[in-house]
Amino acid sequence: MMRGALEVLPFILFFAVVFAFIFGSELIKILGGFIMGLSPFVVILVAVVLFLAVSIKIVPEYQRAVIFRLGRVIGAKGPGLFILIPVIDRMVKMDLRTVTLDVPTQDIITRDNVSVSVDAVVYFRVVDPVKAVVEVENYYYATSQIAQTTLRSVCGSVELDELLAEREKLNITLQEIIDRQTDPWGVKVVSVELKKID
Repeated sequence: MMRGALEVLPFILFFAVVFAFIFGSELIKILGGFIMGLSPFVVILVAVVLFLAVSIKIVPEYQRAVIFRLGRVIGAKGPGLFILIPVIDRMVKMDLRTVTLDVPTQDIITRDNVSVSVDAVVYFRVVDPVKAVVEVENYYYATSQIAQTTLRSVCGSVELDELLAEREKLNITLQEIIDRQTDPWGVKVVSVELKKID
């Protein structure tokens, strides 16, 4: 937002100079007289209203706002209403709802040298929004990559009969391994389900 305002600033200054050149000093006298005629109370009231309009933020129940003050994390706020200091504070919203992640089909060679294609679905959610913002660049992509490699390694370490007969056991094993690896990012893997084995 600040970058956009800085990019537009030269255009605004250019048009202000052109406008002042065309209409001369009469416009400046009129504006100056109007501003000087206002009560100091009105000027302060307008300044306070503008400050509150820029600094009041609302975060819904299912989100949290990770607040950075001059580049340092000061914590997560929300849900509800809170005030940020304009220009000094920056907010990153983080969704806490459960995410459904489709793991693409993985070609796997089982322990008994049978080639199979396996895909799965992973259900996870952010439990620590500060870690999800600070500890990993993109928690969704990182969880997806870990789910794919874990699916290949776990399914590749069992025989085809076990892969077909003991899906529940493999689901629990996958969930525990992926959850352990994503825990430092503030991500909790709720469930992993093998969908299709060809």
